[in-house]
Amino acid sequence: MINMYDVAVVGAGFAGVVAARDLSAEGYSVVLCEARDRIGGRTYTGEAFGRSVEFGGAYAHWTQPHIWRELTRYGMGLSAPMEAERVHWLADGTVHSGTAAEYASLCGPLIARYLHDARARFPQPFDLAAADTGAIEKETLGDRLDALNLSAYDRDVLDGMLASLVHSYSEQGIAQFLLWAATTFGDWGAFLETAGAWPIAGGTKRLLDAIAGESKAELRLSTPVTAIEDDGAGVTVTTREGDRVRARYAVVALPLNTLGDVAITPAVAQPVRTMIEQKHPVKALKLWVRVRGEIAPFAAGAPVGKHPVNAARTEYHHDGDTLVMCFCSDASAIDGDDRAAVQRALRAFVPGIEVVDTACHDWVSDPFSQGAWAHHRPGNLTQAVPLMRESHGRIRFAGGDIAAIGVGGIDGAIETGAQAARGIARALAGDGA
Repeated sequence: MINMYDVAVVGAGFAGVVAARDLSAEGYSVVLCEARDRIGGRTYTGEAFGRSVEFGGAYAHWTQPHIWRELTRYGMGLSAPMEAERVHWLADGTVHSGTAAEYASLCGPLIARYLHDARARFPQPFDLAAADTGAIEKETLGDRLDALNLSAYDRDVLDGMLASLVHSYSEQGIAQFLLWAATTFGDWGAFLETAGAWPIAGGTKRLLDAIAGESKAELRLSTPVTAIEDDGAGVTVTTREGDRVRARYAVVALPLNTLGDVAITPAVAQPVRTMIEQKHPVKALKLWVRVRGEIAPFAAGAPVGKHPVNAARTEYHHDGDTLVMCFCSDASAIDGDDRAAVQRALRAFVPGIEVVDTACHDWVSDPFSQGAWAHHRPGNLTQAVPLMRESHGRIRFAGGDIAAIGVGGIDGAIETGAQAARGIARALAGDGA
């Protein structure tokens, strides 16, 4: 006999956990299926160097309405970031150094040119249909960079500033950068602060545990799902082990790059199917490095493809040493477990720095992520992604990858999870639940 639930939620990242909590709080029976042996998805508070560190998404901001609501709901806050005293940047084959103010004055005019039309393209960032985005949705990050006709030095400076968010200039669309900038009034520096500066006090796990602790959903860990079928009367979710879960509705909150491993019936619209088949192109690595001694706080950047570490900054002092967080645009460019290789890479910026240990999680080879955060290919952000946010019969999709404003982040994941829950609750009420 197959148990019947009101809702089956597939995927226990922030979107899935929020959807399960909100629906179960309405009194509906909910089962939450998660492939991993933990909740959190591409957020992952783990242990390294004798303390907790964030191996995945980590940052929040008081201007992000959805995550800020969750933080205040559970009495949580943010930790102040460590301010860099020096910045080092690789440009035109040479590493340069200066104060944070000097680096900002160098980058400011370049990024302003690169994203000059952000507000015009997205005058109302919450409504992608408010402006004609047809032209920019054909444009890649590389197309925009080439069109500026910069000197080799200026091009590398701009590239290095963007590199922590870039894997492929030829595959990632400019529209997503413009949308991100538009959410902070066209100010890219403000966007970077909101997206990647302030960690959650106590870590993402603390917030996830608080949300899950309030949920009445039945949680099934280590339960990968291989098929989801809507037959018009309900939804059947089939697990890798062959078990079947029957529900009246389903929320699918899986990373975009894993959806191709799940048979969804009826088939999604062709633009969505194409996006799922192509996958998003971000294959980055977040790498933690413990270096000897409490060194002066610094930040560093390098153009994509010209150095294995494309962004680095000091995050914490810990037990007399310093923890440096690095982003590598191409996860295959460096072995995160090779301390000697990591030390060589960092010494290009800070001569004499001594690497004691490293730690990372490979999201690219992880079968339940198959990549880092989503950055959409040209055309998908304003065409295929909005289709995924619509109801697909008794199935609703959720997740930061398809968020309307906070695309690629925790805030967007929470937004879509809550929105999916509201839609299904209305549908259930209409069914006479």
